[in-house]
Amino acid sequence: MAVSDKKLFLGGRLKRLRRDLSLTQTRMAADLGVSPSYLNLLERNQRPVTAQMLLRLAEAYDLDLRSLSADDPGGGVSLEEVLGDRMFADLGIGRHEATEIAEMSPTVTEAIIRLYRAYLDRGRLIDLGAFDRVEGAGQGSSPEVQPTEWVRDVVGAQRNHFAELEACAEKLLADLKSDPQDLGPAVRERLLARHNIQTRIMPVEVMSGALRRYDHHRKRLMLSETLAPASRIFSMAYQLGLLECAADIAALADRLKAPDRTTRQLLRVFLANYLAAAILMPYAPFLAALEDTGYDIERVRPRFGISFEQAAQRLTTLGRSGARGVPFFMVRMDAAGNISKRFAAGAFPFSRFGGTCPRWNVHDSFKTPSRIVTQVIETPDGERYFTLSRTVRRISGLQSGQEDELVIGLGCDLKFANKLVYARGLNIASPLAVEIGPSCRICERPACPQRAAQPINRTLHIDETSKSLSPFPFVA
Repeated sequence: MAVSDKKLFLGGRLKRLRRDLSLTQTRMAADLGVSPSYLNLLERNQRPVTAQMLLRLAEAYDLDLRSLSADDPGGGVSLEEVLGDRMFADLGIGRHEATEIAEMSPTVTEAIIRLYRAYLDRGRLIDLGAFDRVEGAGQGSSPEVQPTEWVRDVVGAQRNHFAELEACAEKLLADLKSDPQDLGPAVRERLLARHNIQTRIMPVEVMSGALRRYDHHRKRLMLSETLAPASRIFSMAYQLGLLECAADIAALADRLKAPDRTTRQLLRVFLANYLAAAILMPYAPFLAALEDTGYDIERVRPRFGISFEQAAQRLTTLGRSGARGVPFFMVRMDAAGNISKRFAAGAFPFSRFGGTCPRWNVHDSFKTPSRIVTQVIETPDGERYFTLSRTVRRISGLQSGQEDELVIGLGCDLKFANKLVYARGLNIASPLAVEIGPSCRICERPACPQRAAQPINRTLHIDETSKSLSPFPFVA
């Protein structure tokens, strides 16, 4: 291999790292022992990052070097997807150009993504009649970014790992001195002894549709009788974490700078949920159990008294520097394809603005309830992922028989599949891979029989004399 092939140009990632650490170029240059002008050249990709510089970065910021080679510098968003909108079709923006912009200017990329999402949200609100179609027709004509989307983007930018919360959970667990298999009684006792909070299991009729409710005045944590044991413990850990790690959660919320009160509250709920998961599944023991069993979720679950969904979501948080797990992505969806959860510790191969590709067999899991379904998928850029999925049940708690069947989909880069018990017997070097796309609206794979829409940057090609395999034939 030629020497030039080994050069690393990581300017965009360096700028993003510096921004995330709130450092000036002068300060980072001093930390790395180089001049500000040299660092500026590195950030503008006018100089390659040397092996020595990589080592300095790792030493100065306790950085896992693999994070610098992550696929997307924008926290899981895709500039290519945005620029594929039909409004830009006449510009002829290629994939490589979009990638170059994202690499060089991750902050500008993030700004473009936010504007595009606001544009989409505005269109949806207009369709719903939220405000007039006439520009400037009132104060309500500038919809804000949706809180759920804002939190998802922030979590994606952090690769769904929060070291501060992991440390807080470990300190709390050290005080509890409890076996992870029997954590419930210790958490309940801690709530009572330290905070004078009683935990009560309440009838469905009393809870009025709620699964968990904390009565601040009576000092009572009320849990619905419909909650499974793992969910009851999780709810108690959530409340305990809110109380004992309030300062850590507040500091994180301040650092992440939520744009409004509602978004900040939603962010706090997410952080408290993350903390509860870290309490139930402490980082080091959980990762060790996964590595020992080949990431066999069913074998690991009993050791921590957790559900399949809780374990799956925790798999996407194992990004500790120097002790990383397999970087999984995860989605949770219903039978109609609506996604209610989306997390990723690494690359996320699906559209951020839509659902998943129908060729991904996660949808087939509804046909085989509670059984693991596996598949190797290949995205248009040639990347391959090993995926597994299975159904879970969520009880609504409103009346008998009201249960929602959902599916959990997990995946990781194919290079990690040899660590997974689910991939045993798979020819990783030459697997049978199913070609998928991010979503139909931006997928340019031709002749797909499961296409549900034409690509937004391609023109339909209608021929009365023939019928194509795809219901939406288009001009390549």
